[in-house]
Amino acid sequence: MTSLSLRALNRATLDRQLLLGRHPMTARQAVRRLAGLQGQAPLAPYVGLWTRLSAFTPDALSDLLTARTVVRAAVMRGTVHVVDAADFATFRPLFSPLLTAVLDTNFRRGLAGADPAEVARDAAELLTGRTLTRAQIGRELAARWPGADPMSLAYAATYLHPVVQVPPRGIWGKSAQATWTSAQAWLGPEAGPEAGEPVDQLVLRYLAAFGPATVADIQMWSGLTRLREVTGGLPLRRLRGPDGAELLDLADVPLPDEDAPAPPRFLPEYDNVLLSYADRRRVIPHARQPPLWPGNGATQGTVLIDGLWNALWEITRNDGSTRKDGSTRRDRSAVLTVTPFRALTAPEEADLAEEGARLLAFTSPGQVHDVRFAPRP
Repeated sequence: MTSLSLRALNRATLDRQLLLGRHPMTARQAVRRLAGLQGQAPLAPYVGLWTRLSAFTPDALSDLLTARTVVRAAVMRGTVHVVDAADFATFRPLFSPLLTAVLDTNFRRGLAGADPAEVARDAAELLTGRTLTRAQIGRELAARWPGADPMSLAYAATYLHPVVQVPPRGIWGKSAQATWTSAQAWLGPEAGPEAGEPVDQLVLRYLAAFGPATVADIQMWSGLTRLREVTGGLPLRRLRGPDGAELLDLADVPLPDEDAPAPPRFLPEYDNVLLSYADRRRVIPHARQPPLWPGNGATQGTVLIDGLWNALWEITRNDGSTRKDGSTRRDRSAVLTVTPFRALTAPEEADLAEEGARLLAFTSPGQVHDVRFAPRP
């Protein structure tokens, strides 16, 4: 059985995650290849695609969302991802028990007197052809279930009935509350599940995007359990990890050389490369937990240096200052600050400055740019 060093596992992960070099594939191809992108911070997927693709522009993803080719919805781990519409139709039923369990854990007391099955049917009727915020959903359902907490009813509606978030939420350059509608009504009957056993497909898609990996890794990413029963019936390659654990992988995917160069990569909030493993040592060489910042995204994130998370980044903007005479200056600026966790070599700092300038050109066009390095914390 082939054994992989920690560095070899790191390079394999970066290769699957399109992080060893920028790729010429389309935004939709990348969304499918990556089995979705974390979308809790609405603009984070744009930075995630920019750092991986050679010719990505914000319109490439915005157009997919408005065309309903990809959707924002709760799937893996019960959290909001940007996923291909066909993937959503195929995989969303797998997460119904998970979402029901989350609802039961967090909102059971607030649903006193409300029958979940009937709430789900009410939600399907309420959200077919309409887009509503959770607050609006709660108010309307409370008319039928006056003894229940409106917000608990709203969460029940969006957990028990398949829903998607609709634009302008998640559209570059726009800001909007999260509004929800019925997935079936939004996507239409033609967006049915793909052929094959959904859970088998989910495991194979994970390994294509994140492998080699353990069963525990797959379960961490998906939020599903008992997947060893699934992997045992699939034609997978078995490898040995750096600590001796069995790693699973697709049989026909080559592994990159462990000495392959890994350029610096600026990742957005919640990037799955940091969150999708039970054992994160392949990309995290320290005890820090990935930060879970609030906000819309595209202003802060993490940095891979030689393939490992060893810095943070943040963009601050000056949109014009007021002079003493009351007039406004037009020298709008954007400053990217990189905070490393370790000492940087001169070549590493130069590469980070160059890549940081590209990030500013993407996120803050038409502004004066500056890349700075903060002292190590």
